[in-house]
Amino acid sequence: MTIINGAGKGKEYSNEGELIYEGEYLDGIRYNGKGVEYNYNGDLFFKGEYINGQSKGYGKIHNCNGWLIYEGEITNSLRNGRGKCFNAKGEIEYEGEFLNDHFIKGKKYKHQQLVYDGEFYNQQYNGKGKEYRNGFMIYEGEFKNGKREGYGKEYINNQLAFEGEFANGKKDGKGKEYYLKYHNLRFEGEYKNGKRHGQGKEYKYNKVVYEGLYINDERANNN
Repeated sequence: MTIINGAGKGKEYSNEGELIYEGEYLDGIRYNGKGVEYNYNGDLFFKGEYINGQSKGYGKIHNCNGWLIYEGEITNSLRNGRGKCFNAKGEIEYEGEFLNDHFIKGKKYKHQQLVYDGEFYNQQYNGKGKEYRNGFMIYEGEFKNGKREGYGKEYINNQLAFEGEFANGKKDGKGKEYYLKYHNLRFEGEYKNGKRHGQGKEYKYNKVVYEGLYINDERANNN
């Protein structure tokens, strides 16, 4: 690499003569001040402030093919603060908060459509969040390791269909089902692995039509 004007403003080149950085230096290293960093094919990698040799501020990151994969705040050469991620087609995949290169709270997209809005941990849904499908919210509640866990609500066509407890992504524990048209109670009771299992009550026109034991979604006495 070649550095011109090691103290003050300068430029840094690869062995092939490609410009990879230009900005301010102190004792021959990128230091406190403004700078611009490029990847090997000349695309902008980062533009902003450098502190003690590390980038800090607004920047853009491109992959080895020159595609923009991130745009937003960068600290210590990592995604930190608000930003957006993009796929190879230029479609947004995530926008929100980052901490040390990881999602922490924001919106996840697939094929330009919102699929999740909420908290993250280890790049997975963790904490409070909302799931979406085809523009409609289908669930709001708690998540753990990417799956529904704890208390939550399911929706169909923007109408509440179920509220209760979840485990490992499925209804598990106490819950309530509703008729969609009139929002009347349809069932309340216990669930296991996504099915009615345990004690419960079925309703029709706000009246109890069955009360008793359920096993794998079936009434235990088949009445």
